Amino acid sequence: MVAERNPEVKSAVVTLRKLSADEQARDMYERREKAMRDMDSRERQAREEGIERGIEKGKAEIIALLKSGKSLEEILREAGH
Repeated sequence: MVAERNPEVKSAVVTLRKLSADEQARDMYERREKAMRDMDSRERQAREEGIERGIEKGKAEIIALLKSGKSLEEILREAGH
């Protein structure tokens, strides 16, 4: 068995057995895990929304610059590309 050869896995198995035996501890563990997953999900969603907003803002700025008469080459040169 892997747990017999790997001390980290063995420790995890022991912890799992303890948590499984204690309903209150198991409930607390499950709530904590859910809270961490929820937080990760919110952070990922916020990051994705921020990226989308940044892209939209960049597009709007480029369109405004093009409408003002600047060429795409000028815009790229000013942006350092």
